[in-house]
Amino acid sequence: MIIDSLEQRYPSATTLIEARVASRLAAQDASLYAFSPEAEACASNFLGWANLASCPPFPLEDIKNFADRVAADGIDTFVLIGQGGSTQAPMTITKYNKIDSDHVMFKTLDSDSPVRVREILASSQPEKTLVICSSKSGGTLEPRLLLAALRQAMAEFLPEEELVKHLVAITDPGSDLERQAREEGWLAVFSGEPRVGGRYSALSVFGLVPAALTGIDIFAMLDHAAAAEKRCSIDDVENPAINLAAFLYDNYCAGRRKFSLLTPKRGRVLGLWIEQLVAESLGKQGKGILPNIEIDSLLLADDPLDRTAIVYETKTDLWDELRSFQISLDYVDPSIPRLDYRIDSVEELADHFVIWEYAIAMCGYLMQINPFDQPDVATAKAAVLSILENGQPEPHFVHDFVIGLPMGKVEVSVAQCFADDAYDMRSALHALFSSIESGDFFALNAFLPFTGEGRREALETIRHAIGFNFGIASCLEVGPRYLHSTGQLHKGGPNDGVFLVLSADEMKDIDLPAGSEASSLGALAKAQAAGDMVTLDSLGRRCVHLHLPDNSGVTLHCFASVINEVIDEVLVDRVIARMS
Repeated sequence: MIIDSLEQRYPSATTLIEARVASRLAAQDASLYAFSPEAEACASNFLGWANLASCPPFPLEDIKNFADRVAADGIDTFVLIGQGGSTQAPMTITKYNKIDSDHVMFKTLDSDSPVRVREILASSQPEKTLVICSSKSGGTLEPRLLLAALRQAMAEFLPEEELVKHLVAITDPGSDLERQAREEGWLAVFSGEPRVGGRYSALSVFGLVPAALTGIDIFAMLDHAAAAEKRCSIDDVENPAINLAAFLYDNYCAGRRKFSLLTPKRGRVLGLWIEQLVAESLGKQGKGILPNIEIDSLLLADDPLDRTAIVYETKTDLWDELRSFQISLDYVDPSIPRLDYRIDSVEELADHFVIWEYAIAMCGYLMQINPFDQPDVATAKAAVLSILENGQPEPHFVHDFVIGLPMGKVEVSVAQCFADDAYDMRSALHALFSSIESGDFFALNAFLPFTGEGRREALETIRHAIGFNFGIASCLEVGPRYLHSTGQLHKGGPNDGVFLVLSADEMKDIDLPAGSEASSLGALAKAQAAGDMVTLDSLGRRCVHLHLPDNSGVTLHCFASVINEVIDEVLVDRVIARMS
């Protein structure tokens, strides 16, 4: 069920209807993007998503039969390795469904963190585990190295001829991953549709194979999606994608270039998928709409004037949880423009995949932006490969993490714009936070484990403190995932972001096989953090990279305390400046 709470039609809805954008998208008419030859050429190669549910390019029965055979063989654990569009939709589908069906374990590995890898290995039995390597290009760095690490560990329990029968590839035809899987005799290879980009691939084999393996009825999902495709292809005010696109675009034109997504815990995984779709599709050419997954409605108690709110109510079996969420919405300033949706089942996720895909493609048309490329993601990838080949750049400063305590050293790198004001960690943070202005957003880009006692809580404390004290949208980004998602907006969007990049030494690293681009997973994560910093700095962004002595919960909590102290100093400085 979809709740449309629009009280008025936005002007751009008329533009979309008169230009027949919905029906032309459904007909895969690339001339919609003829505002530039490059955009039109790109669109002609990437509009295959528009009718994935109505005309599935892969036999659904084959997927269902494969899932049944795997279940009959006693496989009860699935590990999906990938990045970006190859993992966001399946993670959304399987996590949303986990509450209702837990007969199998489905885990997504899109983190370089040795902590996360060890956690997955410790909770899995190799002989009952299926590893799915998912990559459209088949050559993405992180999945290749994560697969190497996992195979290395599984080889201690399974001989090679048996191990390969626990591997599945999902990739586009002709990729290196497809070639490797067929040559080595993997259990299965599922071919993607080349005319569907990664972030638009939720209803392709990239999303459907994981869904079927976890027992979800993919036929019912596509029935929902096909009905949504029909609704989203009509040039009429009742088209839910036109409503959403007009809401986003007209508010964007009015200065509300960000939206906060509010949802119960169950729905936040959908937020990660929306985050990538919106940020990577629209964040370029100095333009962009920032999605912000917000867990504290009090940060919207006063209208910040630069945001809208999109609310998702999700199915919950706990009355108290639902009531708590509804109460939290009472604190949101009613002057903030708002859309409300509801999802009652995992099958209904498919409706919203379709609505958002159509809507964001429409926003690209309205904003005169190609929604199907990601130029700055490629730039960041090149920077990481250069660092892995040529060595880590030297930090600007190295000193004690906390003076007087034996907690190790912190490495500090600062953007050129802060070079005259930073000489240690605190002064670098002071310069970074002092640069925050109304209408900016803050991103904590953390190449750290988000599992284990106290880690995520400490990082969320930092995110919240920035958002609350400076009155700006504040985002906690998981590295390297965000490099394939919001990283595009960070680099290609407007220069209104303030970035703190965090990485840390690993207390127990995982070495990678000889010949790999990185010596270990920890070295890979550090190179990715440094690559992000280098790329952001080269684009004139306000950024600081801190490499901490370790990633323990106590170290991160200590760091959060330092952050709060620096914030207080900046706020005092601002009061003094206003008084003088």
